[in-house]
Amino acid sequence: MKKTFINAQVLVPEAKAPQSVNVSVDHDRIVEVSEDKPSADHETVDCAGSLLAPGIIDLGVFAIDKPAFHYGGITRAALMPDQAPVLDLPAMIKHNASEGKPDLWSHPLAAATKGLKGVELAEIGLMKQAGARAVATGRSWIADSGIMLKLLHYCRSLDMPVIVHSEDSGLTAGAVATAGETATRLGLSSAPASAEALSISRDIGLVRESGAHVHFRQVTTAQGLNLIRAAKSEGLPITCGITPAHLFLSDIAISEFRTFAKLSPPLRSEEDRQACLEAVKDGTIDVISSGHDPRGPEDKRLPFAEAEFGMAGAETLLALSLNLVREGLVDMPRLFELLSATPAQILGVEAGKITQGYEADLILIDPEAPWQVDTRKMAAAAGNTPFDKLPVQGRVRGIYKGGKAL
Repeated sequence: MKKTFINAQVLVPEAKAPQSVNVSVDHDRIVEVSEDKPSADHETVDCAGSLLAPGIIDLGVFAIDKPAFHYGGITRAALMPDQAPVLDLPAMIKHNASEGKPDLWSHPLAAATKGLKGVELAEIGLMKQAGARAVATGRSWIADSGIMLKLLHYCRSLDMPVIVHSEDSGLTAGAVATAGETATRLGLSSAPASAEALSISRDIGLVRESGAHVHFRQVTTAQGLNLIRAAKSEGLPITCGITPAHLFLSDIAISEFRTFAKLSPPLRSEEDRQACLEAVKDGTIDVISSGHDPRGPEDKRLPFAEAEFGMAGAETLLALSLNLVREGLVDMPRLFELLSATPAQILGVEAGKITQGYEADLILIDPEAPWQVDTRKMAAAAGNTPFDKLPVQGRVRGIYKGGKAL
């Protein structure tokens, strides 16, 4: 149905602030963004002054969780290959894909290696034909540099980005926290933060050799971010991301053995956290994603060393990320480059921007709406958030997939 969104503050690409324009949609696509009055044959949606933004594209979730995604304004999600069974066959890519569905598009990421064990490359070419838009190493790091180089050469020839986890497993094996005062006080097995930088340094060298596009899914340390900056200054085809947890929490959050704050990579020192905020401000970080990985009581209500890594992040992604605007680190258009436009570019989809010809995935936002995070009331499959009871601001008031209200 032809539709025009009126009376909205619209996040138009490359504008420095939201614009008072109308957005017209036809056949699931944006056909016009202008100040002109809507055509007579268009249904109008009065946005009543709300912020109209592109739907969020969550790059790297571990579960498709529709109610939570809708509450968080997420219209597309890239599903990590760490599933049961692993997404290492074309049939598994097809089974988990939902492109073209009316409510949420899932883009399954192809496993880099068979079974995610890092010893043999998966059938990546066939998985691309089946619909995979990128390759991922999942929660693990490919320790064998020879296999990693083969992977990057192969993906370069297929024009597929590789999404990597960055922790040197030789240092992190058995560790549950970042080495430092908190881990020492709690008596937890820990690994040095430099495990991240060592992994990133190796992979940057292989990018230099292969020319492949590597996206470092989470970079959480000052050392790692400095390596990313230097590599970008060379013009290497790399991007990197982070989650709100690593922007707004330090390793102090695991005090009292709080397993809801047990994440992978682990929470870092306050100095590293501040370096991450600076990296958002200066443009080193390209993507903010939720790291959505809901874990039930059977996985989290255990001794810290035995509990699983992960958090439910979809519902809090937007509200927490809006803090970056309030603190003056980014403006609103830049925030949605981090949440929507750049993830879309990495996946190679025509979405993530409110511009002519792109998919009409739109969300209406009240950035000032107050609410409190509550694990008991979350729509996710499990409410394992480290932000329980935190007052936040920012609510999605409407979500439109292909221009149709959900």
